[in-house]
Amino acid sequence: VQLVESGGGLVQPGGSLRLSCAASGFTFSRSAMSWYRQAPGKERELVAGITGGGGNRKYADSVKGRFTITTDNAKNTVYLQMNSLKPEDTAVYYCYAEIRVELVPYGYWGQGTQVTVFS
Repeated sequence: VQLVESGGGLVQPGGSLRLSCAASGFTFSRSAMSWYRQAPGKERELVAGITGGGGNRKYADSVKGRFTITTDNAKNTVYLQMNSLKPEDTAVYYCYAEIRVELVPYGYWGQGTQVTVFS
């Protein structure tokens, strides 16, 4: 299993970024995918999640209306479109895959990508 994030960077408040997570080594279309983030001195938190097949999405209250999670099964990639970014969105963003093997869930993390929102 491999998860490779990209798309992080520096952006001013109000700007946008799109994060990508390219997945391999498992059946992507059947797996739940999520984005988490961790700011310095804080615990890792769920930002957005999407079920296998894309039927259901969930978001942290702090990003609702600003962030959108989507998947492209042809590319085995999950995206996080981030609009109206705020300084408090600054964090390392991680891709997470929940893979079920005979109904037993296994979790895998990407290496993370830094997002910095600054004035």
